[in-house]
Amino acid sequence: MSGAPHRVRATFWLLEAEDSLLAQSHREPDGTGLGYFAADGSPLVDKRPIAAFEDRAFAREGRAVRSETFVAHIRFASTGGLTAENTHPFEQEGRLLAHNGVIENLPKLEARLGSYRGLVHGDTDSERFFALVTKETDSHRGDVSAGLVAAARWVAEELPVFALNVVLTTSNELWALRYPQTHPLYVLERQPAGALEHRSASGTMRVRSADLDDRRSVVVASEQMDEDPGWRPLASGELLHVDGDLRVSTTIAIGHQPRHRLELADLAPHAAASQAPPPTGSQTA
Repeated sequence: MSGAPHRVRATFWLLEAEDSLLAQSHREPDGTGLGYFAADGSPLVDKRPIAAFEDRAFAREGRAVRSETFVAHIRFASTGGLTAENTHPFEQEGRLLAHNGVIENLPKLEARLGSYRGLVHGDTDSERFFALVTKETDSHRGDVSAGLVAAARWVAEELPVFALNVVLTTSNELWALRYPQTHPLYVLERQPAGALEHRSASGTMRVRSADLDDRRSVVVASEQMDEDPGWRPLASGELLHVDGDLRVSTTIAIGHQPRHRLELADLAPHAAASQAPPPTGSQTA
């Protein structure tokens, strides 16, 4: 989510029993994380490699922090063990990233990283892809859009891909990429219209913020989180960028299917379980 250029309070509740915490965390049991930014722009990440329903303190508390941008993620592991290092979101060079999907042939990806392999602390395909984004961003003189597109295009040409849905934030900007059409990714450009309460149609996730009652915001999520008619799905290969003044731009960054596209039947059993439909809302930015 972005409320830029304002530092806003966004409260993410993952609730027990009748609300989303129990239902979501039973389906997405492998970790929970929230990333945001301090007033000086430094990234802050609070994440645990356990299901939310197993953490009474997490279940009891609402997350109430101020930031221009936020990333929240609930994990069903496809690659990598249940550790803090493998829990989303990840941080590199002041940026945060969360990913939903599967990329294979990680040795080839690591070879592409070169010295940027040192940014990777866990076992996931997601963190390795993030390191590639960081490398390409540096190669493009700090242009995150160009770096994200270059990294995604290389993966689309060179590696087996099931899905590459990504949300990435800096302290005041947000990017989202859906590729290919395997999993949905939605965006809502919300106008000020009274109390904000996003609840998914399945009741699995809720985001509230009274601070946004009179402010614009942009929400990106794996599922439509309420009945607002403004939700729209990103197209396959579509890159969305929200700048520091909440201006939204989009482009088709990848106009073709992956050269080595994976189907669900091609995945290892645990990876297949993590990616199986129907989607239940694993990430929000």
